[in-house]
Amino acid sequence: MNELTLDHAQALAQQAMAKATQDHGRPICVAVCDDRGFLMAFARMPGAPVRSVRIAQGKAYSAARMGVTTEALLARLHREKIDVGYFCDPELTALPGGSPLLDAGGSMIGAVGVSGLTSAEDQAITDAVAASLVAK
Repeated sequence: MNELTLDHAQALAQQAMAKATQDHGRPICVAVCDDRGFLMAFARMPGAPVRSVRIAQGKAYSAARMGVTTEALLARLHREKIDVGYFCDPELTALPGGSPLLDAGGSMIGAVGVSGLTSAEDQAITDAVAASLVAK
């Protein structure tokens, strides 16, 4: 797969919601974007926090724009003792829960972001979704 299609983006969102239900029994918001950070698919499960709408989108955008998980971005900010604002992009967030989506060749084709659970749980879901894409 060289590029993320709308059908595939929607399927990845469904996969994330199924994992949240199966592993945590709680609702999430999930966003899938292309490799430039533009939203392709979004879903908010009934009962997911409203604040999670924008957070999930920000996590997907950030993973796409930075090319790393938002967990890795947060670690970098701590390690280098810098603020995310230094990147001059007000849409970036370093909250864990965003993962880049790579094709089998290792090229980034998009990103996924989840919000609604703990940051660690959000990150585990996006990591699993990203890993399933590479495995295909």
